[in-house]
Amino acid sequence: MKIIKTEYSYTIIEKWNELTTDEQNLIFAARNACKNAYAPYSEFYVGAAILLKDGKTIIVGNNQENAAYPSGLCAERVAYFQAGALGYGKEIAKIAVTAVTDKFEYPVPVSPCGACRQVMAEYEQLSGQPTVILLTGMKDVPIYRIEGTEILLPMQFKLNI
Repeated sequence: MKIIKTEYSYTIIEKWNELTTDEQNLIFAARNACKNAYAPYSEFYVGAAILLKDGKTIIVGNNQENAAYPSGLCAERVAYFQAGALGYGKEIAKIAVTAVTDKFEYPVPVSPCGACRQVMAEYEQLSGQPTVILLTGMKDVPIYRIEGTEILLPMQFKLNI
């Protein structure tokens, strides 16, 4: 028998000015995307914004719920699938994810579900470089800065693509 132990680390950003300008803009885009989320059931409005490798192009997504649960989609998958549909699947460099709700207190950064983590991992594999992941909440800080999906999804399912 062999026991394998893994460790991971991420950065907790406690001051807004510790972010790069492109990261600040990405978070603003994710927050703005929350405004178009369709979440009449949960009232938990999630926004995601992807920055492409060109450092300029931002693609957004937001959660889209449906009465025929689970027919809806999370903000992250909406953004990733839109990037893929536009032909930018291999160009993803960073993603910011945030959430807004008046229904309950949510004091920590929002984190992607398992299905979104797998989608993020596969697009990261396509891009050939770790994706920078910024997780935010309803307040400016703290912000979690994660370098690569392996931290979010250890032992991820991979195909040789």
